[in-house]
Amino acid sequence: MHVRKVEVDLLRAYRLLHPRNVVLVSCIDKADGANIVTLAWSMPTSVDPPLVAISVSPRRYSHRLIEETKEFVVNVPTIETAREALFCGRVSGRKHDKFKEAPLTALPAKKVQAPLIEECAAHLECKLVQKITAGDHTIFIGRVLAATVNEGVFDSKFNISKVNPIYHLGGDDFATLSAEVVTPRL
Repeated sequence: MHVRKVEVDLLRAYRLLHPRNVVLVSCIDKADGANIVTLAWSMPTSVDPPLVAISVSPRRYSHRLIEETKEFVVNVPTIETAREALFCGRVSGRKHDKFKEAPLTALPAKKVQAPLIEECAAHLECKLVQKITAGDHTIFIGRVLAATVNEGVFDSKFNISKVNPIYHLGGDDFATLSAEVVTPRL
């Protein structure tokens, strides 16, 4: 069967890689003022040592905070917090206390000063080990110092009948996974 291929505007081509898992990255300033940035551009980069990467625009307030304190927490929200995730992506921490206004609950982390977000299902506490300028964004690579998850939702992988991660489709559109698991056999 022949399918006709059509051109995609290169400024929207990245959305061909969507849906992307949404994360809420928490960070702090030097006076321990906490902030949250919503991102769909994150990924694991190494198992040993455990490394994760996030891509943040230098225009974002959180970019400066991560550069200054050299740490961040990658929090995995659920579809139940999609409104809060959208809010944290739309307003700037320069002018808003996102924890208070979202509202979300800051919890102490074990290994870094940046807080965990209680309403999220999982948390990766990271120390910055490298930053790479990549076009109009900076890729921050963090070494995972501690990882925690809500009890009963993870056993080497998320149980999606118990936790519904958020996926960004583009713009203001989000989705989650169905509980149907497909395991192809060769």
